[in-house]
Amino acid sequence: MHFDDGKIEEIKSRIDIVELAAEYLTLKKAGRNYLGLCPFHSEKTPSFTVNRDKQIFYCFGCGAGGNVITFLMKITNKTFPEAIKELAEKAGVVLPPKFTGKEGRAGDSLREKVVDLNLRAAQFYERNLHSSSGKGAQDYLNARGIRPETVKQFRLGFAPDAWRYLTDHIEKSDLSLKIAEQAGLIITGKEGGFYDRFRARLIFPIESVSGEIIAFGGRILDKGEPKYLNSPESPVYIKGKNLYGLARTKEEIRKKGFALIVEGYFDLISLWNAGIGNVVASLGTALTREQLELLRRYTVEVVALFDPDEAGRKALNRSLELFLSMNMRARALVLPEGLDPDDYVKKFGRARLEELIAEAQPLSDYYIENVLGDGKSFEDKREMIKTAMEFISKIGDKKEKDIFVKRIAEKTGLDQGLLIKEVYKNEFPAKPAKEILAVHNDLMELHLIQLMLEYPQRTIEVEKVKILNYFLQPRLKALGEKIIETYKLLGFVDLSVILAADEDASLRERIFRLMMEAQPLDDIMLERIFTDNIRQIKKKWYKDQHRLIKFKLAQAQEKGHQDILKELLKEKEKLLIQEKELH
Repeated sequence: MHFDDGKIEEIKSRIDIVELAAEYLTLKKAGRNYLGLCPFHSEKTPSFTVNRDKQIFYCFGCGAGGNVITFLMKITNKTFPEAIKELAEKAGVVLPPKFTGKEGRAGDSLREKVVDLNLRAAQFYERNLHSSSGKGAQDYLNARGIRPETVKQFRLGFAPDAWRYLTDHIEKSDLSLKIAEQAGLIITGKEGGFYDRFRARLIFPIESVSGEIIAFGGRILDKGEPKYLNSPESPVYIKGKNLYGLARTKEEIRKKGFALIVEGYFDLISLWNAGIGNVVASLGTALTREQLELLRRYTVEVVALFDPDEAGRKALNRSLELFLSMNMRARALVLPEGLDPDDYVKKFGRARLEELIAEAQPLSDYYIENVLGDGKSFEDKREMIKTAMEFISKIGDKKEKDIFVKRIAEKTGLDQGLLIKEVYKNEFPAKPAKEILAVHNDLMELHLIQLMLEYPQRTIEVEKVKILNYFLQPRLKALGEKIIETYKLLGFVDLSVILAADEDASLRERIFRLMMEAQPLDDIMLERIFTDNIRQIKKKWYKDQHRLIKFKLAQAQEKGHQDILKELLKEKEKLLIQEKELH
């Protein structure tokens, strides 16, 4: 589909890439740029760079780069049309009817259809909660002290005790039952019909970090199993890749500088209800690397606040290694008196819980005291050291390793030097990989590519004057042709097409670095620099041609090839005339 380049440019001009990126990660000003931890790969030192002047981003760690459209596509896994729709809505840009009307909706992706149906289902459940059929659920929430504002903020709802309540509503609304099945809202019966997945349950809509409803959790109100029922995986929901509540709590997490991690929906809602907003829930599953990568966009400081029962302690123990491997500064808190976060905040209040959070143990202390054990006998100590060494070998950060070694030495009474030797005995420094040096040293050609990317309207002129024929670097010439082809096809230059998939990482980095560092140009200065750039490229090309002819003349003279000599002299004369016209 060819999009109106005027609309694309209008969207881009109205969306600030710094503000957009700040919705998904924490950025800090660094000179003219903004820096943050890259959301697309794990890193300790921020290398994700955003430039407000140029409205571009680039990660010098993994090579991801582009503009506002590219960023939204990559971070939310949206298609190009989906990203354009969302940005247009955000910017207040009205798209043509063919893009938003009935014809456009018919062409919506499966992902869009599932998200749309989830939203309608959430609205249906929410209406049910506030109807006469939801009185039992309302009484349940009131009994647990959940304020109406909290119910509204988290879009809580109710699924009545009926087999086809939602199914019938979807059918009456002329919506697709097949899509509803793919969304996990309904199930195919043995005889081929459909029935509701969630019945007689309080409903918790699960949002992506951008606020789209991607799944649901349901808590049974009466006796029955399972106590909690969750949506299956779908085109928009993958278990272990989302955190409950993050869309609502991310700003508070940024403000406080750390996140509380709890296990369940009600733990999070109770804490939020009590005024503790920097919290996320793991959706009832063991924490995953993907969930922590998501959280790392906003903070690397966490307090794991798991239930004090055996299952909660096991979940915390499993998470220790993950926190350390992700280079997150984590502390552990197991609440006293066998209370979970929901019960504790109701019994003792917010202030007391915040005191306990402030006093939460560093992971090293928690591990040594609660996982390793006492190690009173010699056999116990030997087993304890063996377990500790296995654990420490999986920690990537040297500082964290050394902290653990120091604390274990204190705990066991063994010599710290011997333990350090044991930890590092099998570790050898990795041999530095041979640096691959790409030859992209033609600054004039690179500069023209940069101008074509930043000022794509110039690509037509580049094609008209055939300047790419004068490029000496084949890789840069191919890139220039790709930019022209993309502009003619789409009506604009999409950085994700041009550079993000480029195989030559060193070239991509050089171009983005140039774009990050270059000052914005007004029309007069752009015209002057563009014209001079073309002239310099041609000048360099002629100089190279003279060098080649001189070399060939010397060879022909040495071998006595008179006919070749005459042809080369004619070629040289022709070249001189063309060069004179250039000047």
